[in-house]
Amino acid sequence: MAPGGAERSRLAVPLGGAGAAGSARGSGPLVLRGHRSFLPHGAQYSYLWVLVMAVVYQAVYRRTASLFCRLHSTYVRKMRYLNELKEDDTLCRQAQNSGTFFLFHNLSPFLQKVGKKYLVPQLSAAEMKRILKKFRETEQQIEKSVLIGCSDEHVPHFALDLGALDKSVIESELKGSFTDLRKALFIVDGKDSSLMASAQSLLRWHDSHQYCSKTGQPTQKNMAGSKRVCHASGITYYPQMSPVVITLVSDGSRCLLTRQPSFPKGMYTALSGFCDIGENVEEAVQREVAEEVGLEVESVWYSASQHWPFPSSSLMIACHSLVRAQEAEISMDSLELEEARWFGLEEVVEGLKRDHGSSKQDNGSFLPWFPPKQAIAHQLICEWVQQQTSQLA
Repeated sequence: MAPGGAERSRLAVPLGGAGAAGSARGSGPLVLRGHRSFLPHGAQYSYLWVLVMAVVYQAVYRRTASLFCRLHSTYVRKMRYLNELKEDDTLCRQAQNSGTFFLFHNLSPFLQKVGKKYLVPQLSAAEMKRILKKFRETEQQIEKSVLIGCSDEHVPHFALDLGALDKSVIESELKGSFTDLRKALFIVDGKDSSLMASAQSLLRWHDSHQYCSKTGQPTQKNMAGSKRVCHASGITYYPQMSPVVITLVSDGSRCLLTRQPSFPKGMYTALSGFCDIGENVEEAVQREVAEEVGLEVESVWYSASQHWPFPSSSLMIACHSLVRAQEAEISMDSLELEEARWFGLEEVVEGLKRDHGSSKQDNGSFLPWFPPKQAIAHQLICEWVQQQTSQLA
C-alpha cells in the first residue's frame, strides 16, 4: 500500500511538538505501530527528532521525580538535619533553645508514672532553664547535653545528666523519679527505651573519655556530643560500640537457653559473648557455644541487631545456630553459667507467657521465663517458636 494519511494515523507518536510532549508525559512506554519508511523523506527527520526528544524527556522526568522524592523524604531530611547539628556547633547551640531534654541523674533516667504507665518526659528548653535557675546554676549547663535524635518535625532531642544536683529535690519538683536503666528499659514504650539506651551510652562515654589516652590532656566535646577532641595532640575521639554475638542454639526440635548467677530468678536467655579481635560473626558464635556449653555449631544464620547499653555500649548481633541432634550433650562452663538446658516447644511457649512476677511458685521456686519483648533475645525465641510451629503444621 502506498504511504498515505491512514498509515500515518497508526503511529503512536504524532508528528508535532505539542503532541510529542503530551505522549512523553504518559506513564507507559512509547509504542510504534508503523515504520519511518512510510513517511515522506522530510518527515522522517522530524519523526526521529520527536522520538529522541521524547525519550530524553522521559529519562529526565524519571530522574527528576526520583531526586524530588528523595530530597523530600522525611527520613532523609531528618538525617541530614541531625548531621548538620553534629558538624555545626553554632547551629546545635541554637537548636538547644528549641529542643527537648531527657533528664538523667548519675546515668539513671527520669521517669513519671501516669496511672499504670511509666513515661519518659521531654522537658522544653524553657523548663530546663527554670530548673537550673532554681538550683542557681547557669544556663551554660545545657551545653553539657548530648544530641540523641530529633522528631519528624525537626525538634531536636537532647540528654542531660544532672548528677551534680540534689536528686530528691529534682524528683519532687518534677513529680517523678530517677530509675535504674535496667528496670526502666522494660517498663516504658519501645521508642523511648531506645532513646534512653542511646542517651545513657553516650553520656557514659563522655564521662569516661575526658582525657586523651596519648597526652593525658583534657579533651573537649563538640556541642552535639558526637565527638571529643584533644587540642594538644589533634586526636579526635568518637563513641564506639563493642560487637556482641547472641545466638539461640537449636538441635532441630529443641532450643538451648542458659542463665547466669546475676540473672533474676527463673530467667533464661540465649547465649551471648563479645567478639574477639579478628573474628567474624560466625566464628564468634562457634567459639562462644563451644566455650560455654561444649557444643559444635554446624550452621549459623543472621536474624537482627540491637544496640544494648550494658555493660557500656554494645551492638548485639542476633543469630540462630544449629548443632547435630546426636551430638547435643551439654558440657557447661560453670565459671560462666549457672545453668544451661534444652527446652521443648511447649515449655518455651508457656515460658513466653510468664514474667518475673508470675513465675514464682508457692514453694519459693521459679518457673522458667524469658527476657521481655524489648530484648532481642525475646525476638530470637519467638522466631524459633514460629519456625517449629510451621514445621508441625
